Amino acid sequence: MSDIPNDLRYTRTHEWLRSLPNGQVEVGITHHAQGALGDLVFVDVPQAGRKVSAGEACAVVESVKAASDIYSPVDGIIVAGNQAIAGAPELVNTDPYKAGWLMRIETKANGAAAGLLSADEYAKMLADESH
Repeated sequence: MSDIPNDLRYTRTHEWLRSLPNGQVEVGITHHAQGALGDLVFVDVPQAGRKVSAGEACAVVESVKAASDIYSPVDGIIVAGNQAIAGAPELVNTDPYKAGWLMRIETKANGAAAGLLSADEYAKMLADESH
């Protein structure tokens, strides 16, 4: 089973969301997603200042297997893209929940959004998909 931290929320499209103390949220892709993609060779890091809506494609990760859109889990404004992964996309593979974060979003919804899954709900979704 994939690594699924309990302190994060998850989307059905395999993004994770961490609420930060300053009211922003940090977003990345799950261990399961990076494993399914394989070795990443490019990350289109989102630019600060872009307004995004929940469910909107706002970044792209490319691996030797495929390119995949990354969707915003919340409405808000991107305040930072992780420039470290632009030059070292493998960070998303080696450390998807820490150094491999993709973007930080300022949201008025206090980091909460409808439809996000708990770690247990995400694990159940993955188990259901594998059957």
